[in-house]
Amino acid sequence: MCGILGYFGSFDRSALQVGLDRIAHRGPDDSGTFFDEAAGVALGHRRLSILDLSPLGHQPMSTSDGGVTLVFNGEIYNFQELRAELEAKGHSFRGHSDTEVLLALYLEQGEAMLPRLNGIFAFAIWDARNQSMFVARDALGVKPLYFCAGTRGFSFASEIKGLLPLVPEARTLDPIALHRYLSFLWCPGEGTPLKAVRKVLPGEALMLRAGKIERQWIWYRLPPFRGVCGDIDEASAIAGTVSHMRAAVKRQLIADVPVGAFLSGGLDSSSVVAFAREQNPNIKCFTIEATGGVDVGETDDLPYASRVAKHLGVDLEIVRIDSGRMAGDLERMIVQLDEPLADLAPLNVLYISQLARDSGMKVLLSGSGGDDLFTGYRRHVAANYESLWSWLPGGIRRGAERAAMGLDQRSAWKRRINKLMRGAGLDGDARIANYFAWARESELMGLYSPEFRSQLGGAHATDPMLEFLRPLPPSVGRLERMLILEQQYFLPDHNLPYTDKMSMAVGVEVRVPFLDLELVEFAARIPMALKQRGREGKWILKKAMEPYLPHDVIYRPKSGFSAPLRGWMRREFKPLLADLLSAESIRRRGLFDAAAVQRLIAANDSGRTDGAYSLLSLLGIEIWCRNYIDAPMTSRSS
Repeated sequence: MCGILGYFGSFDRSALQVGLDRIAHRGPDDSGTFFDEAAGVALGHRRLSILDLSPLGHQPMSTSDGGVTLVFNGEIYNFQELRAELEAKGHSFRGHSDTEVLLALYLEQGEAMLPRLNGIFAFAIWDARNQSMFVARDALGVKPLYFCAGTRGFSFASEIKGLLPLVPEARTLDPIALHRYLSFLWCPGEGTPLKAVRKVLPGEALMLRAGKIERQWIWYRLPPFRGVCGDIDEASAIAGTVSHMRAAVKRQLIADVPVGAFLSGGLDSSSVVAFAREQNPNIKCFTIEATGGVDVGETDDLPYASRVAKHLGVDLEIVRIDSGRMAGDLERMIVQLDEPLADLAPLNVLYISQLARDSGMKVLLSGSGGDDLFTGYRRHVAANYESLWSWLPGGIRRGAERAAMGLDQRSAWKRRINKLMRGAGLDGDARIANYFAWARESELMGLYSPEFRSQLGGAHATDPMLEFLRPLPPSVGRLERMLILEQQYFLPDHNLPYTDKMSMAVGVEVRVPFLDLELVEFAARIPMALKQRGREGKWILKKAMEPYLPHDVIYRPKSGFSAPLRGWMRREFKPLLADLLSAESIRRRGLFDAAAVQRLIAANDSGRTDGAYSLLSLLGIEIWCRNYIDAPMTSRSS
């Protein structure tokens, strides 16, 4: 919907406008600022008009007496019900935006309002009546929010590029975060590439006074942490999945502008479109075709997307791109993402969102979250079959892992065996968390410079995940623990931020019906045996969708929404490797060992090692450093 930023403390007022300019893409329709000079408070907003397109939806939005001011990014899907409740209590409204409802709800309930909200949001509320600032992020972390709590006070923004003009001194790299980016291709937890810049966590809130964090707490905990577990039968699970999906899509279609949808041809996006079509038979859908094919072992999405569009009778527009364009846009992607996420799927989101925007769409529905609620990734299959071998002594399991490391990485199935056995010698939660890793820590240590290794101390990439899982009782099984990590980390630290930032780069908001809170809560009640049946992931969702989608779409092979990176890394991306990862560049940066990086490139070229994504991660970190460290964003010019 928008972009927000602000501060509470001793900051340069002019820097606020610089930050707003940096995130202008998030809100091309309107802009506004608020200052309370005496308190040292400033709030800024860039608006993408979705609900109440009139000036009555302008932000920052203040109460009639000026005592409370709000900046808000996102959508509150149950705002109409909340509005009716507030009107019954005597509140009146001038417009019909969810922003105005959020402001009134704060007046009525204060911080206790958070559990009442079904939506995607990041907001800050300045309450001049008690000189406090209230900051919060939505339950599943759909909307991003970064902050810096330093000696000058507290500052925040929807994107790091908007925050840096306020805190240009915050340019020290965080080695532990960089290690996690290389381990997972993304960074789990609150960390960012900068030590001083943190993420507000999913379902987290902060209360500030005098420019300092007075209290920081988690207002939403995932259902298993509250004792919610699978307790319904198959028939109820099927019927409930359909009813909750239908309701979620209906809620998220509410807008005063046209709403379209992603359609990859996978089960998740196809399910969203099937229910959206019930509300809007003319909904427009968008997909992508990457010329040059897909990696060996992957499935082409386009035939399935076309099949679904024909079955449902909806328009499907296709954007066609090639490797040359993607290679040329890699730097743009990293800069827009704010973080060195090593995945080309964000470019797909960018290209589809641009096509949608050119077609008059400001809002798109996405199928993100289906795999994370109902299972669907290959690691879920692996975890489900662990009982077949996890009883073996640790020495045998470690031997199997070493044997898998020697397999020819040019074969897709051998790559998967290698990944399956990675961490086989580990036990308990350590092995579950390790399924998310892309590279072994021992291998990464060989890539690092001595100085970088020493800065890591004893930190491990999986530390945040293990700490998060620790309070769970043993009765919470392997696969359920894995889904918890999907929802707490993989979604908000990887899939959701790249979807948000690449779509907002062209002024498009993406909504995620699978992460509707009512659906999330219901999905937690479905027994794991109804989600993953042997090798069949999303079993219950597939059964639920059989009346609505073609059988061959529902039971098609699983495919990622990406590009043939492995081949491109040996061809189209070679000039990037020669420039960004040259021995001179590596030595100048001081993070990695130049000779080790060159050996990795050579091993990947020969096929001895499947190093494409590790190389992409190294490229991303160097691109990020050149744009955020070497040329800090402290002026209005890009």
